[in-house]
Amino acid sequence: MEQTEELNEQKPNKWLPYLKNKYVWVLLFFGIWMLFLDNYSQLEHRELDKEIEELEVNKKYYQDEIRKDQHNINLLKDPNQVEKYAREKYFMKKQNEDIYLIDLDSSATKP
Repeated sequence: MEQTEELNEQKPNKWLPYLKNKYVWVLLFFGIWMLFLDNYSQLEHRELDKEIEELEVNKKYYQDEIRKDQHNINLLKDPNQVEKYAREKYFMKKQNEDIYLIDLDSSATKP
């Protein structure tokens, strides 16, 4: 008899009325569907956001490279700069001219 009195004295579960409501089940199903199962789910959005951030970093890098290249192109419009560039980068020389390359690291004398 004491057990039946204890059961009667227990508070009713406050979530029970909500779990019996069909609208709550539909809303719960819809929420799970949209978060995990849909083509545009939250998981898919996170992956796409990471990809967008990576692409923006690449975009900034390539824009900086384009700026550097445009600067170099503007410098090479001057014939003196073209000659300087050819001599420094490609070791080109004029006719009847000798070029000596000095490697500073290997020219140091060792004791």
